[in-house]
Amino acid sequence: MKSFKAILSLAATAGLLALLGRGLGPAPALGPFLSPFTGFWQNVPNFLSLQAFRPAARGEKPLEQQLGIPGLKQPVTVWYDDNYVPHLFAQNDHDLYLAQGYVTARDRLFQMELTVRSAAGRLSEVVGEQALPLDRYKRLTGSVQAAHNLLAVALADTATRQVLLAYTAGVNAWIAGLSSGKVPVEYKLLGSQPEPWTPLKCMLLLVEMTHTLSGPRTTDAALTNAVEKLGREAARELYPDYAFRETPIIPAGTAWNFRPLKTPPVPAGYLPGSPGTAATAEPVAWPRQPEGVGSNNWAMAGSKTATGLPMLAGDPHLHLTLPSIWYEMQLSTPTANAYGVTLPGAPAIIIGFNHDVAWSVTNVAPDVADVYAIRFKDASRREYFYNGSWRKTRAVPDTIRIKGREPEIDTILYTHHGPLAWPRTPGEKQASLALRWVALEPGNSFKTFYLLNRARNYADYVAALSHYVAPAQNFVFASNSGDVALWVNGKFPLKWKEQGKYILDGSRPENDWQGWIPHAHNPHVKNPRRGFVSSANQFSTDPSYPYYLNWRFAPPDRAIRINERLAAMSAATPDSLRGLQNDNFNVLARDLLPELLTLVQANDLSGPQRQAFSDLVTWNYQNAATSPQASVFEKWVELLPYFTWNDELPTTPGRPYQWPTNARLWELLLRQPKARWFDNVQTPAVAETRADVVHTALKAALDSLQKKHGAYDRTAWAWGRVKATRIDYLVPKLTAFSRRAVVNGGGPGIVNATTETHGPSWRMVVALGKDGPTAYGIYPGGQSGNPASPFYDNMIDGWAKGQLRPLLYLKAAGQPDARLRSKLVLSPEGQAAH
Repeated sequence: MKSFKAILSLAATAGLLALLGRGLGPAPALGPFLSPFTGFWQNVPNFLSLQAFRPAARGEKPLEQQLGIPGLKQPVTVWYDDNYVPHLFAQNDHDLYLAQGYVTARDRLFQMELTVRSAAGRLSEVVGEQALPLDRYKRLTGSVQAAHNLLAVALADTATRQVLLAYTAGVNAWIAGLSSGKVPVEYKLLGSQPEPWTPLKCMLLLVEMTHTLSGPRTTDAALTNAVEKLGREAARELYPDYAFRETPIIPAGTAWNFRPLKTPPVPAGYLPGSPGTAATAEPVAWPRQPEGVGSNNWAMAGSKTATGLPMLAGDPHLHLTLPSIWYEMQLSTPTANAYGVTLPGAPAIIIGFNHDVAWSVTNVAPDVADVYAIRFKDASRREYFYNGSWRKTRAVPDTIRIKGREPEIDTILYTHHGPLAWPRTPGEKQASLALRWVALEPGNSFKTFYLLNRARNYADYVAALSHYVAPAQNFVFASNSGDVALWVNGKFPLKWKEQGKYILDGSRPENDWQGWIPHAHNPHVKNPRRGFVSSANQFSTDPSYPYYLNWRFAPPDRAIRINERLAAMSAATPDSLRGLQNDNFNVLARDLLPELLTLVQANDLSGPQRQAFSDLVTWNYQNAATSPQASVFEKWVELLPYFTWNDELPTTPGRPYQWPTNARLWELLLRQPKARWFDNVQTPAVAETRADVVHTALKAALDSLQKKHGAYDRTAWAWGRVKATRIDYLVPKLTAFSRRAVVNGGGPGIVNATTETHGPSWRMVVALGKDGPTAYGIYPGGQSGNPASPFYDNMIDGWAKGQLRPLLYLKAAGQPDARLRSKLVLSPEGQAAH
């Protein structure tokens, strides 16, 4: 007990110093924060509750507790296992989701509220003006309107309405019973209080995930700038619509089992980067996803497994945070019994399995956010030109409340395309670029997960996916009926080829979205001959697919490695799939490094640098934590784009240029060694070659590593130390609640795609069985959101080592198991008391 108090005291003190020293908004009142009756001391976990999670003695009964919860119709039993995972057993859907809201809020309330504040553009209310750029971004892109659109559809559906209202009631039951002393410590640090939960906040959570995975961080403006600077011929050469070295998600040559709709024609006279759309800018504060960070999933047919039934694996890669983005849970009623991970703040299991099926997701990244240049009648911006006449804009007053200062009052304008999101030129003070984004489309994506939790077969899976809108996901599937399948799933606009690749002229109706690809026409495959389905964010299909989805996807390296290993597997076990999830082989190094090595002038390197180069020559292409070669190669390929493109497309504040994809650069290096792009146009007296670029980038990489880690030393330059994976707390400046220097292998193009800040947020392997599944999983965090709890970050070390934990899937509430530690009975009578 003393150790927990000491840990919390140190953490809180460090966090407070961070707040006071770095200015995380106005500081909280110190008296209430330090009070022994209401302050942070009250957040130390109760000793008796922790005792319940020690290894049970033979014959010892689990600790039992009863609570009265308003709104319940019948009792709900919650079993907690030895990893503090709640297993909920209710007698009806209403009580199940009310209990889910209650139990989730017990552990993750602050995380839930912070996430929806971020989605709604309301962080400034609690952390001050430093959150203003992010708040403006969320508001200008229409996040709250998007949530209202989703909520209207969800509440019109009887099933999802019941679930949302019950979940909301459960969260509010927990909040209503909170004493001032038991409010999560983060509220005390920030000097705020929990707000009541609403169904709209559940929808805001889905909008936030759409921001993260399919957000309006478009390349339209930067790519339009590049066309203006380089010319259209160069753009066609440098920004192709299909990459080389590709292995698409739907196997090449798959026959499409539908008659495609007629796609809209390219408008007459269309020219990318035309005068009406050129000279663009984009706020640097808009967040961008780093290239190469993605997710993996696959399912193997029974013909390739040891059991003769399918197995499924999934590991979505996201920003690593504490508390984790996921919360592990089992949800059971007489008609459904699902296990997996949930998003704190949203009902249902998002990734997981039930008795008969399993599913997981990876991001698709289609082009579902387009930018339109708007021409206004005058400076008032009350009217804009469209289809030969003037249309009125819609004005929405907006106020951002800011902790410690006066509110910021603004007006957001909407066109029929969508909100006016940002200026077209660096000198513009008013936004003139409108955003069309799929997140603003009404839909009931939540129903997809509600139905997946209850799915029994492939037909149920397809029916569930038909409700899904965004963010588009590759839903992999396996069943104990023997089926494996994958759908590239979401609501995709029906476009002419390359529509939205560049900024569009907002005055022309032929540039509007012309409808939607029918769900049955989304790319999909069931039980392919090769015996498996897989995805790693690469191109969805080969060029035979009749619709346009996007011009760029994630690099193919992870997908190449996954498909190579799955093709070679037979009699696979769950450990086979765990091993593949943790695979550190560097496909890009295998394909690219031998050529790069021939272009290096070794005599131009210093002694220690020559040793690093010599080690690189003998490298086994494994991005192991102990590998110094991985450090050199990853830094080298990180700098190669800079030394190739920065002369033609320099980094310019307020005027971004989209560089060609890394895949296009690797193609130039391997197949077009004399391409003109290797010459540095800023040195007209010298004609640089491919070898010059490669050698210069290597020298810069070695110099950079030496400056940070000292002269070449295999231990000091080991990849795990150089990469230095960290898992940040949700409020970045509260570093005392983070985990730093987590040593592991992997990398951005590796199946184990662990970088400094991103990585597998949940690893899961499920072996289907006629009598039920056998499953394993882990995520880099813990179940509790309380930094003082032993279940706050207890899984990180095992995750870093590539371990998986057996998941306890209970078939009934009374099923005995030695791993069960605590029983909580939620009853309809009385009020909750904490």
